[in-house]
Amino acid sequence: MSAAVLRVVDVGPKRDGDAVPVDIISLPHNERHLRRKVLTSQHDMKLAFDLPQAIHLQGRDRLRLDNGEQVEVIAMDEKLLDVRGRDTAHLIELAWHIGNRHLAAQVEEDRILILRDRVIAEMLVGLGAQVAEVTEPFSPQRGAYHSHSHG
Repeated sequence: MSAAVLRVVDVGPKRDGDAVPVDIISLPHNERHLRRKVLTSQHDMKLAFDLPQAIHLQGRDRLRLDNGEQVEVIAMDEKLLDVRGRDTAHLIELAWHIGNRHLAAQVEEDRILILRDRVIAEMLVGLGAQVAEVTEPFSPQRGAYHSHSHG
């Protein structure tokens, strides 16, 4: 017997008074951008998305279901490069080179995270960057043509 499919009716950050989530769903960055899709939670709940516009789920977001329950989104750990510059101006230059190659990037005050790529790592080291392999959640900035979010 197959499990019932529950419809996601709202998506967003945890609110005061929210119930404890009944389940979690762990997703890498490239599976957190969606509009219409059926996903399976950790405990095999089928969750149907049929949203008016595409959204990008963030780690710790809540999926509010048509039965009143909630599921929490977990941003999966991914294999990344932690890129650091000598100073802010150098980090901006490195960000330009990364952006010029249309790579997904999570830009922070003192570092940039990108997916692991040996060739890009070598290029960045050649440009004077400090590059280290890390494994952690990845939430790259959305481009100008992918700016839909839930606010």
